[in-house]
Amino acid sequence: MADEEAREEHSEREAVLSVRDLTVAFGDKVVLDNLNLDVYRGEVLGFIGPSGAGKSVLMRTVLRLLERRSGTIKILGADYDKVTDAERVTLDTRLGVLFQHGALFSALTVKENIQLPMREYLKLPPWLMDELAYMKIQMVGLHPDAGDKYPSELSGGMIKRAGLARALALDPDLVFLDEPTSGLDPIGAAEFDDLIARLRDTLGLTVYMVTHDLDSLFSVCDRIAVLGERRVLVEGTLTDMLNCDDDWVKSYFRGKRARSIPQKKDARNPNRD
Repeated sequence: MADEEAREEHSEREAVLSVRDLTVAFGDKVVLDNLNLDVYRGEVLGFIGPSGAGKSVLMRTVLRLLERRSGTIKILGADYDKVTDAERVTLDTRLGVLFQHGALFSALTVKENIQLPMREYLKLPPWLMDELAYMKIQMVGLHPDAGDKYPSELSGGMIKRAGLARALALDPDLVFLDEPTSGLDPIGAAEFDDLIARLRDTLGLTVYMVTHDLDSLFSVCDRIAVLGERRVLVEGTLTDMLNCDDDWVKSYFRGKRARSIPQKKDARNPNRD
């Protein structure tokens, strides 16, 4: 009965990312095998799994940075394999990406890094790009002075925020985050989680987050998907994960490091039991 209710709920929601029967291999090594996954509009999906299982491979394949052997990928209802070049460019502008280490260009200032997507996809006067860049800088909680700094002058947390500002440069619908809190201290990681939640709520973002961070899963993710055995083993809410009988999932969520973490309430309605 619960499974039927879940299917009915999902059928009423818009899947902004839909992956079907995806297989990715490097030579004879199959990394993903007939994988299926949906990400729904307005949610923060936490994507987890053992190291080396293929989490980043899946994200890079969705972004067309890696080739796939078979399967379909639909983003915002469009199949990349069937759209025109112009439609593909439009789709690209509706996606934002924050790679694990920020991936900022060291020879460019923060402002110039943020303006790169604008220069590639838009025809805007320099003064307007400056205004938009500083708006994104403040949106992610950086001081305007950060715009004139180079990546080497930034702390790890500032680099993450600058990378997020660049990911938001074109006002995307769907944002991919690859280990956004890795390398941050607990306070910085918690602040970054709060930032993601605020941006999701204020901008209506959909967020696909690859993470190992239990705190992020408990505090900001609406739903979680677990990668294992080259496919999505299980997906659902945090409660579903805590009740899951899979050995790896049990060890991950109910192991020694998880005991002190309180059970999360509904991310959208914290007063609901």
